[in-house]
Amino acid sequence: MPPNLCRAALLAAVLALTACGGNLGDDESDAAASFPERAVSLLVGQDAGGSTDLIARALADPAGTDLKQSITVLNKAGANGALAAKELASAKADGYTIMIFVGSLAYITPLAVAPADAVDINNYEVVTGVSQDDYVLVASTQSGFKTVKDIVDANRPVKYATTGVGTGSQLSQQLLFAQAKVTATAVPFNGGAPALTAVLGGQVDVASVQLGEAQAQIKAGKVVPVVTFADQRPTYMPDTPTAKEAGYNAPVQQSRAIVAPKGTPTEVLDRLRTAFQKSFADTRYKDFNTQRMLTANEVDGPALLKQWTGSLDTYRRLVDQYNLNLSGKA
Repeated sequence: MPPNLCRAALLAAVLALTACGGNLGDDESDAAASFPERAVSLLVGQDAGGSTDLIARALADPAGTDLKQSITVLNKAGANGALAAKELASAKADGYTIMIFVGSLAYITPLAVAPADAVDINNYEVVTGVSQDDYVLVASTQSGFKTVKDIVDANRPVKYATTGVGTGSQLSQQLLFAQAKVTATAVPFNGGAPALTAVLGGQVDVASVQLGEAQAQIKAGKVVPVVTFADQRPTYMPDTPTAKEAGYNAPVQQSRAIVAPKGTPTEVLDRLRTAFQKSFADTRYKDFNTQRMLTANEVDGPALLKQWTGSLDTYRRLVDQYNLNLSGKA
């Protein structure tokens, strides 16, 4: 073949390969640009009816309206959300499977389980922070406890309910009782509702539960708020002192975020973030936050990761300082 024809044939082959490669790349870009084309699944690692589930459902409708596709809430309860998180990690990184991730799974559970069982938030893409929930220590009316001093002065062993191993409920009370030098025995339950029921029934003396879960029983006078574990008094409970005010270092709170599998395209993450921002601005959702005593924490991914990494470091230091065992095993 003449040299000129050879060069022409080679150039044509190179152009054809380039065009082919460009088309392959464009397929993924086109899919991201057209997201979403079907319903989105929102995993919840806790039981239906609990705080995290209710938050997910409050977010889903406004965000789904903005996406013009439904967001279906799927409960995959177990191990403080670890089962759902592991399912999410193996899902396709296309934005069609996402999760409402509880902060305690990222910054408390790793201190309670073997390293191989810990979930690392850095292995996911954070779409947006959602809200923060503070804990309150409530006492049974039969116990006679109204302050931490009352618990100390009782000079007797105390039974306390937790919402499970590796949770803020467990950590907050272990920190408090270790510092107050109170002999206390944990009774774990699977969530705030059964822990609160145990207090109401006198099966335990106290329990640390989230404000939204305890508010109705507090208002009804059926349980007594002793302290909150917030950094400062929540606006929702201005008359209840913090553990810090009572002289104890136990700054424990719950936080939540929307996350996606690692490698989800930036365009998809941005579209999801925009949709959830519509939820944050929705009047019904704002009213929901007020009713549940939730504090908005609608920060972006980098800010949330900084918060949660800082919490993990803080809690690790406190656990080491007071030689706590969060595993639930003797």
